Amino acid sequence: MLKPRTESVNMLVSGLRQLIDTLTMVVSLTFLGLICLCWTVVALPMLLLLPARLGQRCGRLGILGGFRLYIWSLRLMGAYRFDVRELRALRDGPPVILAPNHPSLIDAMLIIAHEPRVACVMKSALMNNVFLGAGARLARYIRHDPPRRMIHGAIAELDRGGIVLLFPEGTRTTRSPVNALQSGVGIIAKGAGVPVQTLIIETDSPCLSKGWPLFKPPALPITYRVRLGRRFDPPSDVRRFTAELDQYYRQELADAPQRQWLEARSPPGSSAAVP
Repeated sequence: MLKPRTESVNMLVSGLRQLIDTLTMVVSLTFLGLICLCWTVVALPMLLLLPARLGQRCGRLGILGGFRLYIWSLRLMGAYRFDVRELRALRDGPPVILAPNHPSLIDAMLIIAHEPRVACVMKSALMNNVFLGAGARLARYIRHDPPRRMIHGAIAELDRGGIVLLFPEGTRTTRSPVNALQSGVGIIAKGAGVPVQTLIIETDSPCLSKGWPLFKPPALPITYRVRLGRRFDPPSDVRRFTAELDQYYRQELADAPQRQWLEARSPPGSSAAVP
């Protein structure tokens, strides 16, 4: 008699937990949308009225503040457990290219929220997005295409003492442990003569990964860790550097928690090293 009753209670608890997780994600994403829209309303007139240098500073501080508020809200709601303490070491450092792996949409927000000098390389579609476009243009973030213009813009930013955030995979990770890397990081590092600081991102949830429906409820809380990886010197051979970077990511992410859900999605043989 007790077994059916116990199963009913467990099903009820599970259903309630799923409902709470769903509401938490809906509220958190709605809050992010409101933060971005409010900043768009402020950023648009600033984009038209402020000189470039002042606008850039205001734009980056505004984005940093908005993302910090969002991350604080995720902690408050119990949606995420973040370990990003190592990012503090980046403050007041020399010009550098930040090169993280990219499991989720939230990766860039976490990094930008810890360093006001970051110029993010963004896809052009996002630069024209109603939620992000005005703020990104005010902050003088760098368009991902055309590639030659992106490379020149990133080198100019580094020459001014800035920090460039560029995901070597080019998009969110779909293969275990990383996608094939693009050569842009090495080309920029060589042209600017600056090092590449790798960031290793580990997460136990596929939430907001490539192909994840925006409002699909994940199991909460989500564990997220960002740690400093190896700092590579400016390369002389871009192709060799890209291969070395690829191998380094594969070694560092060999036991990362995201391997479990990435391998469940990846086609056979897709985790093999890129030649």
